[in-house]
Amino acid sequence: MTDSGLSRRHLLTRGGLLLGAAVVAPSLLASCSQPANGAATGAGKTTVAGGGKTAVSMQLGWLLDNGQLGEAVAIGKGWYADNGLDVKITPGGPSIDGLTMVAGGRSQIGQISSSPSLMLASSQGIPTKAFAVGVQEHPYAFFSKSDKPVREPKDLIGKTVGTQATGQILLTALLAANKINPADVKVVVVGSDVTPLTTGRVDVWTGWVSNVAALRPLGTDYQVMRLWDAGIQLYANPYYTTDQMLKNDKETLTKFLAASAEGWKYAKENLKESVDFLVKLAPNLNKDDMMAQGQVLLKYEFTDATVKDGWGTMNKDVWQRQLDMWKSLGQFKGKVPSLTDVANFDILDATAGQRPKV
Repeated sequence: MTDSGLSRRHLLTRGGLLLGAAVVAPSLLASCSQPANGAATGAGKTTVAGGGKTAVSMQLGWLLDNGQLGEAVAIGKGWYADNGLDVKITPGGPSIDGLTMVAGGRSQIGQISSSPSLMLASSQGIPTKAFAVGVQEHPYAFFSKSDKPVREPKDLIGKTVGTQATGQILLTALLAANKINPADVKVVVVGSDVTPLTTGRVDVWTGWVSNVAALRPLGTDYQVMRLWDAGIQLYANPYYTTDQMLKNDKETLTKFLAASAEGWKYAKENLKESVDFLVKLAPNLNKDDMMAQGQVLLKYEFTDATVKDGWGTMNKDVWQRQLDMWKSLGQFKGKVPSLTDVANFDILDATAGQRPKV
């Protein structure tokens, strides 16, 4: 899961504003409900892997990358195994809808790039809920060159913004929150490459600040306006599961989160070794890139919120503001979900004493 632009991160969906999993027919969900290689069952119960350990499949929305540093550590150090778990990370991809895999029972736990996907899934009746958050402040940002700087939302007026297809809703949200007429901003759909900005085709390009590799062509002469700082506060890399799993096997979720928390604390304090664990799981990754991107991502993984309430924490007010914003933008095509529809705090409560406050 590289950080290069929202089209690759499946911020909302690979098909536009509506979540791919949200329109999956019930028959397809049923066909995914049989356990595979020791994954979850449709009833939200775990199976036993080798050595008597509980098999856990963690389904990603995209490919393995620095967003799974803590999990790579917990696997490599044997901390999941110490908790009686056999955790496997299952990559996503362009033809894999991670939410469908979790909702259908093939994986017990999922991680998706951004919180709106879970809100949209809930609106369409997909029975998944966030139980923890990896990245406390979303790294999505608007990048501009210093000769045409965009430092605050009003600076977008009269500019050409290049954004990925699935990122257009974020620009719409930003403009609405700051009472900017959309007609005053020209939008061009671009990919995950920053070239449109370096060549002057656009004045602004969007992506993740942690995507150091993609940003290198800009050098050091550019401005950054983060979506979070501009008033649209979304979560990145939330962990989610099904209602059935929350009901039937909280113990496994609790063990998973406790070990993951230790893994992320270790990653913060020992990044180089943690990258080695990550590359062992995904040898195609570039160590130097993962080091550089990890250094940036960890700044948003650990914030004042984690100092107060521990790694993985979620804030009810932040979730509610997201729900209110997406409602005001008319994004919910089914019911308007409530906070309890999209997030469950039981596992955080159960691990309150185990999640490091750093």
